[in-house]
Amino acid sequence: MAVTIKDVARMANVSVASVSRALNGNGGVTPETQARIREAAARLHYVPHNAARSLITRRTNTIGALLPDLHGAFFSELIRGIDLAARSRGLYLLVSSSHGDATEAAVALRAMQGRVDGLLVMSPHADEAFLDENLPTSLPTVLINSHVRSDRHASLDVDDFGGAHAMTEHLIGLGRKRIVFIAGPEVNHDVQERIRGYREALNAAGMGDRAAVLPGDFTEETGYHAGKQALAMVPRPDAIFAANDMMAIGCLSALSEAQVRTPQDIAVVGFDDIPMARYVTPPLTTVRIRIAELGEAALERLVQMIETPEDEAPRPRAVVGTELVVRASCGGSDMARRRA
Repeated sequence: MAVTIKDVARMANVSVASVSRALNGNGGVTPETQARIREAAARLHYVPHNAARSLITRRTNTIGALLPDLHGAFFSELIRGIDLAARSRGLYLLVSSSHGDATEAAVALRAMQGRVDGLLVMSPHADEAFLDENLPTSLPTVLINSHVRSDRHASLDVDDFGGAHAMTEHLIGLGRKRIVFIAGPEVNHDVQERIRGYREALNAAGMGDRAAVLPGDFTEETGYHAGKQALAMVPRPDAIFAANDMMAIGCLSALSEAQVRTPQDIAVVGFDDIPMARYVTPPLTTVRIRIAELGEAALERLVQMIETPEDEAPRPRAVVGTELVVRASCGGSDMARRRA
């Protein structure tokens, strides 16, 4: 026969209500009692009946996350941060991707409704009209790296502008005079902010007329092709700033294939500081986002909204800072760091 909550209560010598509070994380029991209840549940291999529990609590204990893609080191790290933070609170994670398509993003959001207690949304399609059409006002939502500014939704943004501005300043400070930028998808808010930071740093140095932006889509392949394009430019650039590390790595491959030295001939820098950035040759200078911590912070913010649904105060925008990590690919002092 299946083990019931009454069996756990009997073994732990507590009430059924105490077992429910302890296992649902609602408090009301001492740490010692909670430990005894959890030990009894583990020994009996007790599995809570989530469907029944949801009917009582009106909670699914599940968080939804809509991301533009699930491929690549950035999204793996982001999901890891969200999931670790969720699991520490007894929550589960339901992840979906729009794959760059607005219709798929809308379908994913609608499919999650009723299955999740709140949503984390990182999507280039998430403008005000899109959110109004596809999200009920009652569903707690945190927007990650979005241009939307709304009192209905909390938002958590990376300081993409500041990071790109600081990196461009760093390259200028190293004496680089022809700095090319490899962009990502045009509709991406992060990309637009990084381009803005790059252009404004060049303008401030009196080098605005030298700005050159090559197309990319955040993949190694487009970084490789952009590297080939940069090599064909006249005059040839002496630095390439890629909007993410994956494109920077593809660019390094194109330069190496052409027997162009990095950083002696052309410096190469990226953005994100994915784990492999330090292991490529030469190690990649980049703008660090603490990606897993970004996911954790977004989850924390969402949990606060779920637990205080009566709080109708405007949701302030929070900004996550960035940090320059200087390695050999730019010709600067190896491993020097500063806040962007």
